This record gives sequence, structure tokens and C-alpha cells, in this order.
Amino acid sequence: MERKELIQQYKGREQIGGIYAIKNLKLDKWYVDCAADLKGIKNRFEFFGSTHLKVAPDYQAQKGEGFVFEALEELKKGEAQTDKEFKEDLALLKEMWLEKLSEQSMY
Repeated sequence: MERKELIQQYKGREQIGGIYAIKNLKLDKWYVDCAADLKGIKNRFEFFGSTHLKVAPDYQAQKGEGFVFEALEELKKGEAQTDKEFKEDLALLKEMWLEKLSEQSMY
């Protein structure tokens, strides 16, 4: 495949973002965030472990034990939706989830 074809294929792919949590089961603490590429964030967590600055000290102290990744909600990017609009929708969805999880101990 030529480079132009690969770029078009990448741009034309279905983009699924969403809200996710990294849970520290030992301390019962949550880190909640949103991402425009939920699968990429999950892969990064599985490969590298936690790279989030707020979670990293506990992750290193526990040697990665007791941490899990959970997708809380997925959101498909609309065909006519811009990247900015998609990120704004994700940020709003994140705020709703933070309100829902307000009883949880957060990072």
C-alpha cells in the first residue's frame, strides 16, 4: 500500500473515545479521565502500566500490583463532528462521570 492510501485509511477509521478509570484496588482509589482513542489508552496501560503522574507514585510503590483499567463508557465520533467538538463532548461526559463517582476516593 502507498503512504497516501495508508493515511486515508487511518483518517477514515471509526474513532471511539470514552471515559476510563484506572483503579487502585489496594487503596480503593480511582483515576478517571477521557480519551479520544480509548483503545490506544488501554493498550498503553497494558504495555507500560500507569504513566499518569497522579497515579505513578502508588503504581511504582506497589510494583503495578492491584491496578486495573476499566472503560466506563464509550463514545463514537460522529462523521460530521470535528475533533474539537468530540473532545468537548468527552470532557462533558467526564464531568458527568466524576459527579456520578463523587463518593469514590479519587487521585
